[in-house]
Amino acid sequence: MIELLWPAFAVSLVLLGIHSFFGLEIIRRGIIFTDLAIGQWAAFGSALCLLLWEGQHLYPVSLAFALLGGGLIGLLSRKGGNQAEPLIGLMYALGIAGVFLLLAKSPHGMEEIQNLMAYDILFTPLAEVGKTALIYAALGTLLALTRKIQGPLREGIFFLSFAATVTSSVKLAGVLVVFVLLIGPALIALYLRVKHTLWVAWGLGLLLNLGALIASYVWDLPTGYAVVAVQAGAALLVGSVCTLLGRPFNA
Repeated sequence: MIELLWPAFAVSLVLLGIHSFFGLEIIRRGIIFTDLAIGQWAAFGSALCLLLWEGQHLYPVSLAFALLGGGLIGLLSRKGGNQAEPLIGLMYALGIAGVFLLLAKSPHGMEEIQNLMAYDILFTPLAEVGKTALIYAALGTLLALTRKIQGPLREGIFFLSFAATVTSSVKLAGVLVVFVLLIGPALIALYLRVKHTLWVAWGLGLLLNLGALIASYVWDLPTGYAVVAVQAGAALLVGSVCTLLGRPFNA
């Protein structure tokens, strides 16, 4: 079982490393749709490549669409404040509609759409995981080196780095997996009001991913969707209980 689940576990470990950080930032900024919108625009670029070039140039085109989405969201967030969230939600709706329209006539359209939403990460090549880890390490270093910069430049670096991260993540695991790993563990850590939120988000996210992978193996379920269900279910449970007890999360 360990040999079979190891690639999927490696994917979840790599994704959690950087997405928990971004998740805390996104929740604190109150722009929850950001990840879904950028991820869906990256998926739109992938769908365009599948339709026009049979998958060639997949990464650069997906990255271009994600960077476009990230730049637009950064601008909207800076100029619009809290009013930006509905527009970001519409960006997500536009992206997902575009994917379905582009792949509607494809002979393998539904399969391709399902993969863009949540890949079966059980069969992810370890070489691809390693390459993605290097990209994340470079982006994390960039964010660390520029953390003291303020103003529009800092916002631009943040959103463009986030767009580049999401592009690699969607290619590796799909839009829904990326979204729950970004929001789920970070939100649980904030609701628990712990001191070291990032470390708690990493630890809880890893345990939940491990549980999802074992469940998918035991019951022969798609690993990507199992991760989505477990992470989303756990965050929803913790959030609901804390809300009913009158304990909002500490952003």
